[in-house]
Amino acid sequence: MARFRKRQEQGPKGHVLLRDLRQNRTKWLMLLPAAIVVILMCYIPMGGIVLAFKEYNYRDGIFRSPSAGWSNFRYFFLSGKAWSVTRNTILYNVAFLSVNTFFQVTCAIFLSEINRKWFKRTTQSIMFFPYFISWVVVGAFVYNLFNYEFGSVNTLLRQIGLGEVDVYSNAKAWIPILIFASLFKNLGYGTVMYLASVINIDPMLYEAADLDGATMWQKIRYITLPGIRSTMVILILLSIGTIMKGDFQMFWQVTGNNPMTLGVTDVIDTYVTRSLMYLQEFGMTSAAGLYQSVISFVLILGANFAVKKIEPDYALF
Repeated sequence: MARFRKRQEQGPKGHVLLRDLRQNRTKWLMLLPAAIVVILMCYIPMGGIVLAFKEYNYRDGIFRSPSAGWSNFRYFFLSGKAWSVTRNTILYNVAFLSVNTFFQVTCAIFLSEINRKWFKRTTQSIMFFPYFISWVVVGAFVYNLFNYEFGSVNTLLRQIGLGEVDVYSNAKAWIPILIFASLFKNLGYGTVMYLASVINIDPMLYEAADLDGATMWQKIRYITLPGIRSTMVILILLSIGTIMKGDFQMFWQVTGNNPMTLGVTDVIDTYVTRSLMYLQEFGMTSAAGLYQSVISFVLILGANFAVKKIEPDYALF
């Protein structure tokens, strides 16, 4: 009888959403602008996927252009660039994820151990500032550092009697440059995320460790790192979802789209952009973008499945 009354009070399941809309009108209104942006920028453009299977022309438009089947995908894979841009995209993102995570966690732990608030706040502000700098500005910094004729590095080498370094002709030199550029841009943001997680660890655990005579490194190993493990797993899972997506602005602006370094610096996003600009291959570029999205989807599903098997509480879904 009690269960029947409870079900009557709750009403049909279809009315649960309407009741929640009435009860939490303010929260839903606050969510509305973000939902509209996601729908306009993420879901509606998904209709363009059909271009991957079309032989596009301006006269017929997206949906009336003749069907091309899988020929756009074959063209992408037989072009000779599919393997190299996929390899570069994955390896760079793995390097960015590994290096950035290590330094972000390290800086967060060191900042949490500092007692002087003014120093901690000043350091956080300085580290966070590059996150707001445009990649165009970062690219200008890199150009003024490594330009062969008047760059700061070669100017310094000439003054001390050493030979110049032609970075823009040396493709392999851009691997550490791009990794450092990514670290420079994202160190502050990630540090703040991990620092917030460190601060939320129960202080009584550290007090108990002090009473037991634990050293600073022992507290970091047995309290801090396990305490921020859930945050690390979630952030890494989210990063895995974009492991097939190269940071277009970084690769395009920092390298200056230098043709002499494309073998090492060309990723899927820059390859697609160049194909659109110079070849007008709408179908092939759409096929490359769909390939990129499908692999990313499979990777995040696989990573989440693995985490769910090992530690279900840390899984995204």
